Amino acid sequence: MFELIYPDDAAPVIPAPDVNSAVARANSCSMQAGAVNVHPGKAAEYFPVIQENGMVIGRAERSYCHSPAKPLHPVVHLHIIDRYSRLYLQKRSMKKDIQPGKWDTAVGGHVDYGESIQEALFREAYEELGFREFNPVWLMSYVFESDVEREMVNVFAAVGSFSLRPDHDEVDEIKAWDLESIDENLGKSLFTPNFEQEYVRVRAGLLSLL
Repeated sequence: MFELIYPDDAAPVIPAPDVNSAVARANSCSMQAGAVNVHPGKAAEYFPVIQENGMVIGRAERSYCHSPAKPLHPVVHLHIIDRYSRLYLQKRSMKKDIQPGKWDTAVGGHVDYGESIQEALFREAYEELGFREFNPVWLMSYVFESDVEREMVNVFAAVGSFSLRPDHDEVDEIKAWDLESIDENLGKSLFTPNFEQEYVRVRAGLLSLL
């Protein structure tokens, strides 16, 4: 299974902060009335920037990872299939900045800086579907590149009958699809391009787990 190799010390921020700009912003803020920040901003969200061998070479904010720079960063996908050969798919929230309203892998999300692949998998499964009691089976890892990002995708499967509770924030709905229905709707803009590409690669492997 693909693993991340973190450096002993904190990896550098990518791109390197502009010190002059940071000082200018700080000076500007200090001149505001009272010089007190009564509305502190949300903490920045950082993802590990990696090489294809899993070596972590930096950390970058979400906005930079989803920019033309497209630094390679890891994500996790979990396919959930039951004993009736039905694959559970999530309907992405319309609030999503990428592929809103499309059907996608049951669980999918980024690895936060400092996390292992499996830690991210269980966190995302719980956050999106309230799902934590499962034994993940690793299927593959591969590089996926779109117009807005470049990801190291780590693909897992879980087999069984589960109680899944979408959070209705990132996930609007969860639905079990028979594989024939998925096959019939490929290429019709119903699913995310990432899901369609991956489904073709893992379909046989999913069936072999039943």
